[in-house]
Amino acid sequence: MREFIVEADGGSRGNPGPAGYGSVVIDAATGQTLAEAAEYIGVATNNVAEYRGLVAGLRAAHELDPTATVHVRMDSKLVIEQMSGRWKIKHPDMKPLAFEASKIFPAPQVTYEWIPREQNKHADRLANEAMDAGKRGEQWSASGSTAELDAADARAARAVAEPKPAGPPGDAAAGAGRARAALSEGRAADAAASAGSAAAGSSGRRGAAESSGGGAVRAGAEVRAGAEVRAARSVAAPATGWGPADMGAPATFVLLRHGETPLTPQKRFSGSGGTDPSLSDVGREQAERVGAALARRGTVQAVVASPLTRTRETAGIVAAHLGLDVTVDDGLRETDFGAWEGLTFGEVRERYADDLGAWLADPEARPTGDGESFAATATRIAATRDKLVAAYAGRTVLLVSHVTPIKTFVRLALGAPPESLFRMELSAASLSAVAYYADGNASVRLFNDTSHLRP
Repeated sequence: MREFIVEADGGSRGNPGPAGYGSVVIDAATGQTLAEAAEYIGVATNNVAEYRGLVAGLRAAHELDPTATVHVRMDSKLVIEQMSGRWKIKHPDMKPLAFEASKIFPAPQVTYEWIPREQNKHADRLANEAMDAGKRGEQWSASGSTAELDAADARAARAVAEPKPAGPPGDAAAGAGRARAALSEGRAADAAASAGSAAAGSSGRRGAAESSGGGAVRAGAEVRAGAEVRAARSVAAPATGWGPADMGAPATFVLLRHGETPLTPQKRFSGSGGTDPSLSDVGREQAERVGAALARRGTVQAVVASPLTRTRETAGIVAAHLGLDVTVDDGLRETDFGAWEGLTFGEVRERYADDLGAWLADPEARPTGDGESFAATATRIAATRDKLVAAYAGRTVLLVSHVTPIKTFVRLALGAPPESLFRMELSAASLSAVAYYADGNASVRLFNDTSHLRP
């Protein structure tokens, strides 16, 4: 399925006043601009113009591929919050526009994200071009637009001073930094190409001033120059978007928490230092459902499990559905909870209140009895992640593990602080997924999915 990014903006010089909108459709995989739209719409408010830009962008994306998923990015907090369903739409001029936008694609295919204004320069420049054309008594023309090149100039100027950090694969901060650095190199090429385009345009204008009847020729030359610059950039510069086009297929970890054990419904600490319980009947049924669901999808190419009994049992049941063998990796084991093994949270609080308080406040703190700290678990999981990313580059692998390791995979991918572990709910036999790209970036694609357990 194709993925598009729609960036849209609108403006009004007077609010209400002369207004226009701009929209751009981008291929999410390559960063290539696929379509631009802009229009002078007469006297309107900023918000109406922004909604008109959204509608135009979604319609342009729909014409390209009605089955695609679309990620809308706008600097209008109002439009994003209203279209996401978090804010009510009260203004009578915006209700029909919001309704129109909502009907272009099925709701599950569209997501919305607010971005700062400086990240929406392409659509902003299109909207201003449309308003400028309206001021001249004309309509916007794609052939004369420089919005894409102007936006590239602005990005390049901001990116020049960005550093090139290093770090392990899947480390969110370092991976994002490396991606920004790679894009900076491409933006510098954009800026150079844009300068060449500006020079060509100046030359064309001088020629037109010196020769009568040269208007049509000048316009054609400027269009050709713009097309040549775009073509040169597509060959020489790294593609921009959600990720560079040459990153290749990621290593994708499908993270499966084991099925229930007799301790699971009792919410008892069950780590790598306890009784090592087997699956219950419920847990085995859950594993069967997971296996059937993953077999229908047909994407898993390998299975790796923690060495504990409950994970090996879960992995064995699932692997049988997939026709795969199970590899065991000790790095995927659960945290050792020391003296807390087999106890409920309430029992630990009664017996070891001070130790529990320290553990909740500090990732370096160990459970009573020299258990494993969250910091130590994170170090172990990061090393395991790096090893598995290298071993399974470009492949999809099922990792059958436990609550703390899976939450840690997600936390590290997001660059979230250690206390975020206490903000995640992870159900027995749930599926999560993280993709790891060659530039070190990570993308969380799924978390705590239990839809396969429903009858």
